[in-house]
Amino acid sequence: MSHALAFPSTGGNSVNWASRVLSAAARTAGGDYKRVSELVHFPDYYPGLGRLYVQPKTLPLGPFRAYDRQGVLVSTIYMVPLKDLDAHKMMEITEGTPVPVNHVDIHYTSGHPGVEEPHYHVILWHVSPEHAASLQ
Repeated sequence: MSHALAFPSTGGNSVNWASRVLSAAARTAGGDYKRVSELVHFPDYYPGLGRLYVQPKTLPLGPFRAYDRQGVLVSTIYMVPLKDLDAHKMMEITEGTPVPVNHVDIHYTSGHPGVEEPHYHVILWHVSPEHAASLQ
């Protein structure tokens, strides 16, 4: 039985592709994404992560999209319930990231408003570690 999270590729490296990526990164979440602070008791801007958006139908897993104060997409976050990991549940993450991933952080949390149960944050950072550290 496989226990891996699979993240689809974001595409090639051409100049046209890079221009499209930068254009997409400059927009805030649209469509059926909602600001997390409008859905649950959660800060509008969370230090260290930014302003979070999610499609409510995808809770608790996500993807959550995080934006900095300038409206640039800085990360895509998945909140993976501990009970699903303990049960060796296969999680198919079919939606890729709209921009390339620079680095990944994974950390445990005992729960918070919006995702009350213990879970892991899988943060796919689209910016450098220095930019990520500056999200205050």
